[in-house]
Amino acid sequence: MTDALHYLELTALAARLKAREISALEVTRAQLDRIDAIDRDLGSYVHVMAETAVTEAKAADAEIAQGRYRGPLHGVPIALKDLLWTKGTPTAAGTTLHRNFRPDEDATVVRRLKDAGAVILGKVQLTEGAYADHHPRVKPPKNPWNASYWPGISSSGSAVATAAGLCYGSLGSDTGGSIRWPCAANGLTGLKPSWGRVSRHGAFELAATLDHIGPIGRSAADAGALLGAIAGQDPNDPTSLFDPVPDYLAAAARDVRGLRIGVDAAWNSDDVDVTTQHVLADAIDAFRTLGADIVDVRFPDVVQAIADWTPNCAVEAAVAHEATYPAHRDEYGPILASVIEAGRALSALDYQKILRAGWRFAAG
Repeated sequence: MTDALHYLELTALAARLKAREISALEVTRAQLDRIDAIDRDLGSYVHVMAETAVTEAKAADAEIAQGRYRGPLHGVPIALKDLLWTKGTPTAAGTTLHRNFRPDEDATVVRRLKDAGAVILGKVQLTEGAYADHHPRVKPPKNPWNASYWPGISSSGSAVATAAGLCYGSLGSDTGGSIRWPCAANGLTGLKPSWGRVSRHGAFELAATLDHIGPIGRSAADAGALLGAIAGQDPNDPTSLFDPVPDYLAAAARDVRGLRIGVDAAWNSDDVDVTTQHVLADAIDAFRTLGADIVDVRFPDVVQAIADWTPNCAVEAAVAHEATYPAHRDEYGPILASVIEAGRALSALDYQKILRAGWRFAAG
């Protein structure tokens, strides 16, 4: 298989699989060979699930041949951030503490990917507990474009594997930038979905009210295909939304004429690097040319909300790790330990002030 196929967008590969121009088994074996050949240097995968991936690919080919096509993920090789429970497979969440944890069920999003016919290639690396740094005994993945470049946090392995052509899309999680940063660092498209849009059942927790699970792909269409498969209400997650899941791919194909897009010029320029400003300006011009209505808006003041993010996350992380911290303090890296300590030290009075500030911000 040529590099051109490894770097196909997910939706382009899906069209070829549906037309039976190529088989899921052929694609999957090529991906596994590529992982074996180059990931020893990149370090994106924690566990490669070769045997089950081949089984899933064969099943996908049989169903497609019988006309039982499930949709745009059918037969497509996908990678999972290693904080998503995967039945019978070690799921460590970037820690050494949980390296032997083997869940007895799949996370909801993993089950939904399987229901969509996706081929699960394996589990990919992340920062410890999905916070701000890799565990000292974990080798961080390398950016495939330049080993000296930042790979991003915390969905580092998800982005590196997708960018390097070691999967056709992946799932990550985002608590404070953990999908968006690695996508920016590796030249990908990622999405932090709206709160409750995607179930978090079966995902290691960092901060219960801040965690989101979302897609990482090579295009907006790829992200939409992944999101469409994993989104939706889940009785196992009481915070999940009951709203119906839109057809994101169909929406992406619609004309944008008459669509109102709000733009805060100051927000997009103050403390924003020049290259990013140029990209944003080009995007605005493109939408305007296509007939969208660009309107001026004013984003609310976020200074206090940004300042409150770290202590809020710290308290929630302390709760998430209460069963193992401080009892197993020596198995934690210094960065995750420090945020847990900060959360345990925050007073109830100060935490209530953070909550009240958040309510005021949300109310506008």
